[in-house]
Amino acid sequence: MNTALPATLDHRLARFPFPFPEDAYRYSANVEPALTTVATPAGSWGDKLIEIDGDYRAELAERDAILRRDPSRLALLDHMRPAAWDALLTVLETLASEYPEDMEFSRAGRACRWNNRLLGEEWEFTVGDDSSLPGGPLGFLSSQVQEDIVLLDQREDALWLDGGVVTFAADWSMGFDVGMRFLEVHGPVPRIREEEIITRAQQFLMRLQPGQDYRRSNWTMTVGRRLDTSIETYPEWGPDRTSVADDPALPARLHLRVEVQHLVRLPRSGALMFLVRTHLASLEELATVPAWRERLGKVLAELPEDMADYKGISRYRHAASRWLLGA
Repeated sequence: MNTALPATLDHRLARFPFPFPEDAYRYSANVEPALTTVATPAGSWGDKLIEIDGDYRAELAERDAILRRDPSRLALLDHMRPAAWDALLTVLETLASEYPEDMEFSRAGRACRWNNRLLGEEWEFTVGDDSSLPGGPLGFLSSQVQEDIVLLDQREDALWLDGGVVTFAADWSMGFDVGMRFLEVHGPVPRIREEEIITRAQQFLMRLQPGQDYRRSNWTMTVGRRLDTSIETYPEWGPDRTSVADDPALPARLHLRVEVQHLVRLPRSGALMFLVRTHLASLEELATVPAWRERLGKVLAELPEDMADYKGISRYRHAASRWLLGA
């Protein structure tokens, strides 16, 4: 891994998970096995569970600043403390395996040692002792990975969103949704109830076993290279949705926002962990890959209005499509 690689256009596009296999988009579970490499016209992605790139330090610094301003982005119900420790151990083990030159993890009983050479940090901590790590297990984990972390408990024949650290939310709120059923969290999404997509997704997740890691992608659009589009910060970014359509700088300002969500059954606690990594690429950047330019233009033009409205892109998606297709 080239840890000195800057976050250049080519670097971002080479690993960008372009989400559209066809010229039209409809909601689906779109779940596939993790650790499967996907070749793209710009490069490839998908060979790792956790993605570290040239934006690593910058995104961790941004998360730290968000958490300092708004601690509610980290939420953990009391019964999920074992799951938080399970998530920490699982992810540190994975990092050490996927990035052995930069990360090292060892454990003897409850005593653990973690070395992150990219950050120049070395920590010794005790499993189960929240005070042995800054921020406890979940807060500390969020300082080591670019992914947001969501923890789901399984009980009463349902999944419950009972913990997580989400600083880069796409138009939702971790602080508001914590404690809700999985089905309730996704209730506002159009069409998924009629088509039973979310019900099937929950059934799939509840059958997931440790070691059977899967992933899915989700997408929307964001004005500006902004990771934090949570409900809490809507006054800061919401007005941009109305102004960008008529802005000559639309191709540079408007970004395709893609989440790669890894779905992991934690081996010790049995909780489910979502690792959610957000990728951004402007229309201007995407247009340098001709196949992506044409496909995104067609997807935006064809997207049903109720889906466009839910994603918050109704005001500008036709302007974006016209630019991409050269109309």
